Amino acid sequence: MFHRYVSSAACLTFLVAAAQLPEAVVAMIDAAIAEGNPDTVEAVMALAKKTNPDDVAEVDAMLAQYRVAQAEAAELAAAAKQEEIRNAGLFDRWSGEGQIGAFQSSGNNDNVGVNAALKLKREGIDWSHQLRARVDYQRSNGNTTREQYFAAYEPRYQIDDGLFAYGLAQYERDRFQGYTGRYAVSAGLGYRLVKTDALRLSVKAGPAYRVTEFLDGTDEKNLAALVGLDFDWSISDSLTLTQDTDITAESGGSATAIVDSSNTSLNLITGLQAKLSDRLTTRLSYTIEYDSNPPVGSVSTDTLTRFTLIYGF
Repeated sequence: MFHRYVSSAACLTFLVAAAQLPEAVVAMIDAAIAEGNPDTVEAVMALAKKTNPDDVAEVDAMLAQYRVAQAEAAELAAAAKQEEIRNAGLFDRWSGEGQIGAFQSSGNNDNVGVNAALKLKREGIDWSHQLRARVDYQRSNGNTTREQYFAAYEPRYQIDDGLFAYGLAQYERDRFQGYTGRYAVSAGLGYRLVKTDALRLSVKAGPAYRVTEFLDGTDEKNLAALVGLDFDWSISDSLTLTQDTDITAESGGSATAIVDSSNTSLNLITGLQAKLSDRLTTRLSYTIEYDSNPPVGSVSTDTLTRFTLIYGF
């Protein structure tokens, strides 16, 4: 019944209005409210006014009370949600995705490779936290030809709707680029330039400190500057691939540049995702890794094209 959705002070107004309406109309309105769909209630109220022109004022009074009750319920639900977030434990409210890809070939060349990645995110009221990890490994004819490890942790504090502060701690290892370990920490400000259903774009910048440990045992410590960009673009909501598979394509990626006095590094990732189910997604990505001053024997630019399966949780 309608009076279950309104405050006790509003019940009298509803009962007076309902008492003046035909019983069938009141029953129809009650049924729409019980269904719990506001669009249905609005449509039924509009129909009631159209079919009962002498009772428009009464229906309008009921509709006004319904809208007030809905607004109060929404406020209570929002307050309860915020309280739930504030009281969440350290290991609560995490979501993420894992992805894995592999290949193996034999014959003239024996090749095997695997890449795996994990992304975790925790959204709070003002704070968000993101953890990322990635492994790329490849062997060809008994020799390791690619061995790369990456891990990063980034907390953010939302200052207002667009402006945020960030921190970043990052670790990399890639002996084919000449280093056994590269560590970077940074903090600064960012701004969300665009946030719509179709497109999200944010930028960030701040000072950084980077330590690089080379294969020959030497190391290098430098103050640096970090500039980053993150974007996601939904190309379409739903494209039918087969009778029982929907595909949602997204192109998205990130670009991060760290500039210091001796070396500028750039990491650019662009990808295209196809959603196969609520949790399973395929991803085709293209990565460019650039170092302006690589160690002797290493080249400046590495590129990698990957096809992976992603499982969201």
